Amino acid sequence: MDRKKVIVRTSVLGIVANILLAGFKAAVGLISNSIAIVLDAVNNLSDALSSVITIVGTHLAGKKPDRKHPYGHGRAEYLTAATIAVIVLYAGVTSLVESVKKIVHPQTPDYSAVALSIVGVAVLVKLVLGYYVKKAGQRVSSDALIASGEDARNDAIISAATLVAAGVYLIWELPVEAWLGVVISLIIVRSGFQMLRQTISHILGERVDRELSLAVKQTITAIAPVEGAYDLILHNYGPDLLIGSVHIEIPNTMNAAEIDQLERDIADRVADEHGVVLTGISIYSVDVTDNEIVRTREDIRRRVMSHDHVLQMHGFHMHDDEIRLDIVIAFDAEDREGLYQAVTEELRTAYPAYRLFVTLDSDISD
Repeated sequence: MDRKKVIVRTSVLGIVANILLAGFKAAVGLISNSIAIVLDAVNNLSDALSSVITIVGTHLAGKKPDRKHPYGHGRAEYLTAATIAVIVLYAGVTSLVESVKKIVHPQTPDYSAVALSIVGVAVLVKLVLGYYVKKAGQRVSSDALIASGEDARNDAIISAATLVAAGVYLIWELPVEAWLGVVISLIIVRSGFQMLRQTISHILGERVDRELSLAVKQTITAIAPVEGAYDLILHNYGPDLLIGSVHIEIPNTMNAAEIDQLERDIADRVADEHGVVLTGISIYSVDVTDNEIVRTREDIRRRVMSHDHVLQMHGFHMHDDEIRLDIVIAFDAEDREGLYQAVTEELRTAYPAYRLFVTLDSDISD
């Protein structure tokens, strides 16, 4: 499946549909003096512009890596999404201003059967378009398409509300158009803020998706003789490019040639099964030959894992009078630092003859 072709084809369909809908709604809104229908038409135009920007962003993101950007230009899609969010916000604020003006200087709407029929058709078109675009976005992991699909569904709901307002006026002669325009504007503004927040979150760097993290770790630990996979860190260079590193625990009996082959096998299998590029695989050596070290490691693991909110222990190393280990404490622990200090003191009391180095690791992927 050509991801770029799917995004462009779906976006072109959205452009055509939204321009047609905008033209019909604008004409109907001006003829019937309906601010809500006119604002709905403006929203359709902003949707069409968003699809154009999605196409441009997809093209930029698909550019080949170069000296300045060795990992490609995939993050351009996030900048595209931020631009779309700003456009949506602008459209919402503009609509809000116009709606308030209509409240201050009201005009009597003139509904016709033709106008209401066109709006009804628009509702159906938007529902179908939204479903199709969102499904396409999920299929190719495109946040922009998914957001466009959800936005189209919201448009359908908004247009349906316009029909409700028309019904209220025709039955009770209550002009609620301008107030409905305010509601529509606020919904558009809210949608823009949500899109912008999500995009900024991507750019700042979100935690690894839990399901993907667990799947990658399971793939790694399924390769003998790996005993554990930890500290998986993935950097997002676009929706279809994840590059990262991981620590693995292996027996201390392996030689350099065996470790080299193991790392190659892990990198190849993770890339094939998950599309993740592991550029760094670090080693935690697990001593399986010294019975005292084995017993100490298991006793410390038991003590550490007996505490609530402690997720894991790894990186255990014991040499001469020194013991080192990493512990992971969940971010939702009420007092992470306090729990870390308590675990450290417990281990120091249990092993006073050793210099103890306990590292508080981040809950990155679990």
